[in-house]
Amino acid sequence: MRIARFSSGDDVGYGLVDFDPDTGEEFVSRISGHPLMGDIRLVGERARLADVRLLSPVLPSKVLCIGKNYADHVAEMADITGAATEEPVVFLKPSTAVTGPDDPVFYPGASERVDFEGELAIVIGRVGREVPPERAKDVIFGYTCANDVTARDLQKRDKQWTRGKGFDSFCPIGPWIETGLSLEEASDLKVTTTLDGEVVQEGRTSQFIHDIPAMISYISSFTTLLPGDVILTGTPAGVGPMRVGQQVAVSIERIGELRNRVARRD
Repeated sequence: MRIARFSSGDDVGYGLVDFDPDTGEEFVSRISGHPLMGDIRLVGERARLADVRLLSPVLPSKVLCIGKNYADHVAEMADITGAATEEPVVFLKPSTAVTGPDDPVFYPGASERVDFEGELAIVIGRVGREVPPERAKDVIFGYTCANDVTARDLQKRDKQWTRGKGFDSFCPIGPWIETGLSLEEASDLKVTTTLDGEVVQEGRTSQFIHDIPAMISYISSFTTLLPGDVILTGTPAGVGPMRVGQQVAVSIERIGELRNRVARRD
C-alpha cells in the first residue's frame, strides 16, 4: 500500500494512493484515524491526487540519519567527513527540518553552498529498543524517499553536522509511505537524484556498507525507536550544490519520486 498524508482545503488526513488501470489517473482514498495507530479502514471518500496537496507522509518525533554508508560517497567526502568507520555514523535532524513533497527547500542566508543528498528513508511502525538484526523487519512500517539537504560549508566549518543539516526544510520526505516492500526487496532498490532533470546521483541500496537490519539494531541500541520515527539510510556519490530556483528530485524504484524546489525566504 501507498499511504499518503494530504490536505484538501483546511482538512488534513491520510489516504491510500491507487490508480485507475483504464486511465492511469491516480487517486487518494481517505482512511480513518492514523495509519500507525490501528487498522486501516476506508471511509468511502476518494479524490483525484492532482486535486489534493501531498504533505510529509509522517511527522516524526526524531529523524535519525546514517552517514558514510556508501563507499563511493565516503571517498568523495573524505576531506570533510574522513574515512569509513567500522560502526555506523549516526546524526540527528530536528523534526522541524521535515517538509513535504513540492514544498520549498529554503536556502539559508548563513550558507554559500547547499547540497542535495538523495536517500531511502525507513519509517518505523512499532516501538523498538535493542532490536536484534533478525527482528529489524518487525519494527518497519514502510519506506519513502528523502533528501538529506546539507549546508556543506557550515558542516565543514563547524566540524560537526548539526547546524549544517538541521535548518528548517532540510529534510524533505515523501511523496508517500510504501508499505508493500519486504526487507529483502528494500535492500536492492535503485536510488536516483536529478537536478533540473539531469541525473546527478545513482546508486542501489544493495551498496550499503551497513545494511538495514544493522542500522536499526545499532540505532535502537542507544535510543528507543517510536512509531513514526524516520531513519535516513545514507546517500550515494554525486552530491553537489543546488541554487535558488532549481528543482531537485529523488526517485526510488517501487516507491516514487520526491520533488522540491530551492527558494529564498521572503
